[in-house]
Amino acid sequence: MMIRSDPMATRAERHAMVASQLRPNAVTDERIVAAMASVPREDFLPPAAALLAYRDRPIPLGHARELNPPLATGRLLNQAELDAGDRVLLVGAAGGYAAAVLASAVAHVTALESDPGLLAIARAALADVSNVSVVEGPLNQGWEANAPYDLLIVDGAVEELPAGLVNQLRVGGRAVTGLIEGGVSRLAAGRKTAGGFGLATFVDTDCVMLPGFARARGFRF
Repeated sequence: MMIRSDPMATRAERHAMVASQLRPNAVTDERIVAAMASVPREDFLPPAAALLAYRDRPIPLGHARELNPPLATGRLLNQAELDAGDRVLLVGAAGGYAAAVLASAVAHVTALESDPGLLAIARAALADVSNVSVVEGPLNQGWEANAPYDLLIVDGAVEELPAGLVNQLRVGGRAVTGLIEGGVSRLAAGRKTAGGFGLATFVDTDCVMLPGFARARGFRF
């Protein structure tokens, strides 16, 4: 039997998330705060996970996937310096929650997901959001068809960003992502210039690992 969330209770949990997880931890962009206070996170989760929607830890989604804690997503979006004209590639869209938060602040979101079950949730939840395109494909390949992008957001942690993803950014475009370094998850941001691209970490925090982004291991003799 499906357990249904109580709308009054989830509304209170949403506002508690903002008050206890986001505002005390440097999520200062009021557009992001307002969106995360209003978007019902439980609508973007498998039914079995809906009651966990506002906890401050990763949420299991099945098939070895998890949803980022609210703080990780909030800090990534805050660091992204969102602009109303941005065309965004969101990698690791899962059930579409981050895409829904972004939709109120940017021009268009290409929300890329590889898991069929999560894609179905995202497409249903975002069906009426006109400036979000939910697309299916390997996360590490991005979505060339809508490139170039002003902003790349990876809503999870990777060991490295493939050059093919960075190449889908315009010169001057920004990127935010989680990084796994020495077994520790950190959030990082960077900007593509005519001379290249680099990332700088800005905070250590829990961030879920995404599939397909392992760093190639060299041979050892």
